[in-house]
Amino acid sequence: MNSEDITLAKIKNSIITDKQNEVYTNNNFAPIYQAGSQARILIVGQAPGLKAQNSATIWNDKSGDRLRMWLGVSREQFFDPNIFALIPMDFYYPGKGQSGDLPPRQGFAEKWHPQLLAALKHIELIVLIGTYAQNYYLKDNAHKSLTETVRNYKQYLPTYFPLSHPSPLNFRWRNKNPWFEQEVIPTLKQLVQQILNKQ
Repeated sequence: MNSEDITLAKIKNSIITDKQNEVYTNNNFAPIYQAGSQARILIVGQAPGLKAQNSATIWNDKSGDRLRMWLGVSREQFFDPNIFALIPMDFYYPGKGQSGDLPPRQGFAEKWHPQLLAALKHIELIVLIGTYAQNYYLKDNAHKSLTETVRNYKQYLPTYFPLSHPSPLNFRWRNKNPWFEQEVIPTLKQLVQQILNKQ
């Protein structure tokens, strides 16, 4: 195990023992994310859903199936920590709200993302899924709406690639914005393939 993997293991233990996550740890829920020191593509999402929490596997649902299709990768490649780091804005299911899942807890990403990213020294592309990830990473460079941020994805390359959420519930947005799957997704697949081909 190299020094970065040792660091990542220590960070995970710190997340588990952090008082902020005590209720999850006491209920035997582990933090749900994937981070290997050799990963080259980072996927930043919102927070695990209930199905992901219950299966202890992030993106283990129909949203994950669509995301893998957008990336042009197999399930095996996606869950290979030497290829992909999967780090949502919160590593635990935040609960149900009045109109869907609650947002990621405030301050969670600010506390843990910088530590994890410092140990991920081979990341070549950071895919930002949804408003929470985009606002955190792009800050003032994000546009006023997700649609405009995603439409102007070239503005953020080569470091970042903003996407809408692949949830089946987001079909209205995709139907309203056909340019997304016609123009944006082919570019994403090409970039991912270029990185994979460097192996």
